[in-house]
Parts: sequence; structure tokens; C-alpha cells
Amino acid sequence: MPSARLHAPALGLLLLLPVTARAAEPEAPLCFGTLEQRNALPEAATGRQGAAELSKAPIEVSSNDARLGVNGDAVLSGKVEVRQGDREIRADRVEYAAAAGDLKVDGNVEYRDPLLIVRGRSGRYSATGGAAFADAQFEIPSRPARGEAQSLTLDTSGHVRLDDVSFTTCPLTDPAWRLRAARIDLDTANRNGTGRGTQIEFKGVPIFYAPWISFPLGSERKSGFLFPGAGYSSRSGAQLAVPYYWNIAPNYDFSFEPTWFARRGADLDGEFRYLTRGSRGELDVSYLPSDRIFDGDRSLVSLEHRTELPRGWRFSANASNASDTQYFEDFGQGPEGTSVAFVERTAELTYRDAHWRLRGAFQDFQTIDIDVAAADRPYSMLPQLYASADFSVGSALQLRYGFDAEVVNFDRNVGVTGWRYDTAPHLGLDWQGAGWFLRPSLQWRATGYSLDDTDPGVDRTPTRSLPTASLDAGLVFEGPSGSRGQRRITLEPRALYVYTPYRNQDALPVFDTAVPDLNLVQLFRPNRYVGGDRIGDANQASLGVTSRILDAHSGRQLLAATVGQVVYFDAPRVALPGETIVDRDTSDLIAQLALTAWQNWNADVGVQWNPESSERERMQVQLQYRPAPTSVINLGYRYQRERLDQIDASFAWPVADRWSLYGRYVYSMHDDETLDQFGGFEYRSCCWRFRAVARRFVSSRTGERDTGIYLQLELSGLASVGSSALAFLEEAIRGYSPVSPTR
Repeated sequence: MPSARLHAPALGLLLLLPVTARAAEPEAPLCFGTLEQRNALPEAATGRQGAAELSKAPIEVSSNDARLGVNGDAVLSGKVEVRQGDREIRADRVEYAAAAGDLKVDGNVEYRDPLLIVRGRSGRYSATGGAAFADAQFEIPSRPARGEAQSLTLDTSGHVRLDDVSFTTCPLTDPAWRLRAARIDLDTANRNGTGRGTQIEFKGVPIFYAPWISFPLGSERKSGFLFPGAGYSSRSGAQLAVPYYWNIAPNYDFSFEPTWFARRGADLDGEFRYLTRGSRGELDVSYLPSDRIFDGDRSLVSLEHRTELPRGWRFSANASNASDTQYFEDFGQGPEGTSVAFVERTAELTYRDAHWRLRGAFQDFQTIDIDVAAADRPYSMLPQLYASADFSVGSALQLRYGFDAEVVNFDRNVGVTGWRYDTAPHLGLDWQGAGWFLRPSLQWRATGYSLDDTDPGVDRTPTRSLPTASLDAGLVFEGPSGSRGQRRITLEPRALYVYTPYRNQDALPVFDTAVPDLNLVQLFRPNRYVGGDRIGDANQASLGVTSRILDAHSGRQLLAATVGQVVYFDAPRVALPGETIVDRDTSDLIAQLALTAWQNWNADVGVQWNPESSERERMQVQLQYRPAPTSVINLGYRYQRERLDQIDASFAWPVADRWSLYGRYVYSMHDDETLDQFGGFEYRSCCWRFRAVARRFVSSRTGERDTGIYLQLELSGLASVGSSALAFLEEAIRGYSPVSPTR
């Protein structure tokens, strides 16, 4: 169950109290039965004939020997086969009672219908009353599942009752787990089962018991208790979770997961999901009253919602609230989970069509990292109103014009607050042809403020307006490559000239403006800032060239290499408070290399190089070998001068027919310490799977360390036991995608 609570890694315990299982997808059909058995039966989805229809179907009988009585009774022996509709019975001996209309079968009895196969010592069959068998062995091929029962009865509506029964989805040759029960009732029409007086054995050892259990016979959702999870956390002590799933309706469900922490108390966690014709969303609530360590109530509430409105409108909301600033430290998972600095709350109404984009939004933040200075915390936008329009004129749509406009109220407890009004009409031409484009444009941007809480003597209504002229041009050269012309190679030079005159903007506040990292996108933007509080003066040209290697038949990109740089004709003068303007003729050099799926290899290399100091400013390397979804090796390197210097290696790899290994190692050379590391393994059988992963990580916000172990036992056809290591592995190992075992 996806959960709003971000609990720390736990040591899963396998001796658990069982409860009801939610529906799980049937796994590993090749583990069970024979190909002949599966092909002999129609799909279970077709169902069996109804009682009224079946009673009218003729009975076809064949045998080696038959004795018929004058009253219609009969005794048949020697390879007896009885067929009626989609049901078939085979036995060594069959006695037919004409008055009762039923059959008594003995010796090597086998019963088949579209949903069930039963083999037994003896039994009875009636077209209107169903069937009953003693010492029965049964199979449900569509699940697949098999078992044994002292007695088995089934009626014409698809209900099966088994007494003194064992049940498993494992093959006959390897019954790794069994569900034993005093009684099991199977509703094959609704595809679910219930058991009374049940226990589950794994490798012959009972791992839990329950007086009542419910499990699915298909992939449908089902209300009931899920398997409990138990474990241990260094922060919270021993813990036990007993989740319950409520399938309210086809488009609503609720998962309730009360969790007991030995050192903290009971946490009540719930997830409500909904889907209507125009809306979808999820509400997650975790509430831990009277946390004994924290000495107070703990909670986390998260809402994700989206509604599609008529005529292109959409409403969405995404909001969370934590009870305290230590919540994610106590319940987070990994460096990323424990390092939340701010929690965002956003609600917006948007509209989009071919020409217009409209947005009205409210955005607020809850500060989690109290070490962030009040003056450095983000502003709330209450509200933000945005409008954009883009139109084209002419048969070739060469003349383009439009505008961007925004009105925002910035609010915060500390510092200057107020409204910002910003509008930017633009006009441009778009000329392009085979292998070239030329796009001149002109923009005028006007910005005004209405400020509160300013220092004495400071203008409360400052304004700014200035034009920006740009010319964007590019060429594309393309030719064949390879001995057979199987590839195409391109050369794509591009140049962007930008002129923006200098305006002194020191009197303007800084609400949402920053200098982004220099990359290939930023290289060809006309403004070096993001946000509306600064517009960089510019008399510069951005120059870049890209070369690609493409598959000549499919057009798939195999490799792309780009290098670019900005040439300054005049040194920039506009700056943010505390920003250092570098007085030189060129920017840093940007280079990027991307290798895409060449013989199972992927690579992405990016470098920001300072030509004046001959040093790297930033660098990122990602190398991946992925011959299969379950076989992947990653190697990464991240560098930012004087701030970051990390290596990151991870892998998931099958080492034998049923074994796989997992691991990740993140090391900071800048801090000379290991930030995150884990290792583990998985063993797969056809009807069960076991994973174990041990992890130790450092919170990037507080530097505190935590250690945990994930253990997970999956029993195909029931559910899983232990903490969910699978989702964690998919997130931590880039490119890893587990699949169900098939043998």
C-alpha cells in the first residue's frame, strides 16, 4: 500500500499473525500443471453453464461395460466417461440412479469443468444438485492452484466447499508453502475464497495462524485484512502493522494501516483513493497520538487531486502538512526522505488551448528545516494570476505575436512583501526551410510593484521597463554514415544573439528570482535569470553545435554530442544581492554527450568548464549497462566545485537460475564519508520469493545515521510478508524493473 507515512527501514519478522489477503495477480503459470492440462480447458473467465441450462443438456456416456435396468438405472464399468455440457467425469465404475437423477462414481474418479479439476476415490454427481467427492485432490488451473481435501462438494452456482483441506499455488513437485484449514469455501464465480481454522506453513514450518482468512482466486480487488508487517527501527523500536483494505466501490477504496511502535505508540495510517468521471485523487493521513519519544502528537496529511473541467479547464491541488519539523527525520527513508526542507501546498485552476494559457494559483510552503534562515525561506504566492497568448499570421505562420502577463502577491513573515505586476508583449518572425531556421524577435517587458514593510525612505512602487531583441538561427547538415549507409550523421550549428539594455534594478525586491545552473537550455535563453525580479542586461551571442548519429531505418538517436558557449560583447552589470559578476569575454564552456541504447549501453556526460581557470565548475557522468529489466549496472559521478564530489554505483544482477544480488554505494569525496549504502539478495521459486536488503544511510540535512534491514517473503496467490523491499529497489537502482518469476 502506498503510504503517506515514510517509516524508517525495519527488520521484518516472519512469524506473523495472518489475516486476509488483498487480491494479487496470478504468478508463474509455468510452475503449475502441464501444458496438456491447460490447453484442455477453456479460460476460467468463460464460467460454467447455469443449472437450468445444464439440466437440459444431454448426458453422453461411454464405457467398456454397461448393465441397464428396466427402471432406467445403470451400472457402467471400465474407463467410464460421462459428459454433460461443459462438465466431464471419468471413473472406473459409475452407478446411475434414474429416479434421483444422480451418479455414484468409484475408483480413479476425475471431474472437470471450466473452473475446476477434481480427482478422488469416490463421489456423487447431479446436474441440478452439484457434486461431492471423498479424499479429493483438486486443481484450479486458471489461478493456478491445487490442494487436497478429505471431502469436496460443489454446487451449480460455482461454490466449492472443502473440509480438512490444504491449498497451495506451488507445483506438485515442490510444495514450498501450504494453507491448511478445517474448511475452505471457494466462490469460483466471484473469484474469492475464505478459510476457517487456517494456518500457513512455509517449508513445513507454521509461520502464522488465523481463525478466519480470505484470499482471492483472481486479480480482482477484495476487502479484508492484509498480511501484517513487523520489524525494528533504531529510532522507533519494534513495530507491528496490521493493515486492512476496504474495496468500497469500483472507483473508491480505503487502506487502513494501524502500526504499533514500541518506543512511540500507535500510529493510525489511512489512504483513501477515488476516481470519478472527471476527477481523481488520493488522501493520505497518518496520526500518532502522544508519541512517547517526541512527547506530543505526530501527523502527516497529504492530498493529491485533479479535476478535468469542461472547455479545456483543469483544477488540481497538491498539498501536505507535517505536524512538526522532525517528522521526516523520524519516519523518512534514506537520505532523500529524511532531508525534506520545505513542504509545498498548491492549488491551481488552469486553461489551455491552441493560443491561450491561463493559470490562477495559490502556493504556500511549510518550513521543515528550521536551520534555514527566515530571510532565505520561500515566499508564498497568494495568489498568482498568469496569462499567455501566442498567435500566428500568414499562410506559412511566419509572423508570431502574443504576450505573457503575471500578477502575484508575495507574502512572508519576514522582509518586504507585496504585489508584482509583470507584462511582456512580443513580436517575431519564424522563417524556416529544409535544413535551416531564422527567428528574429522583439519583446518589451514592463514590471511594477506595490510593496509593504519596506525600510523608511524606500520607494514602495518601483517600476522597470526595457526591451529585448534577439535573433535565433540554425542549420542542419545531414549525410549517410556506416559501410552500408545504415546510419545518418548530422551537424547542427546554432547561434542566438540577444541585446537587452542595462537598467539599474537594485531598488527592486527579490521575491522568486535566482541564477540557474548553466546548461544547454539556459545557454539559449535570452535572460540569464529565472523569476521576474531581475532582467539581465545582454549584448551577447550564444554559440553551439550538435552532432547526432541516427539509425537510418528507424530514426532512433544513437548518439548526440553538443558543445556551446556565450560570447559577451559587453560585460553584464545587473546582479542579485550577493551575486558576483564575472568580468570576462566568454562564459563557461558547456559540453554534453549522450549515448542511447547502443548494445545495451547508455551514457550521459555533461561538463561545465571554466576556460579562464582551466577547471571544472560542474560535471555529471551516468553510465548504464542494461541487458534486461532485471539486469542493470549503474555508475555515476557528480561534481560541483567546492560543494559536491560524489560517486554513485548500483546494480541488480541475476547470479544463478533463481538468485539475484542488489547493491548501491554513494560516497562523498568532498566530505570523505559514505552517504548511502545497501546490499541484498533475492531468491525466486515458482510460487514464492524472498528478498533481504540491509541499508545504512546519512541524512543530508542533519548528518544523523540510520541502519535498517528489509525482509520480504512473497507467497504467490496470497500476499507478501514483511516490509516492501521491491518499491525501494526500483527507486534506488536506476533502470531496475522486476518481473514475476516464470519457472
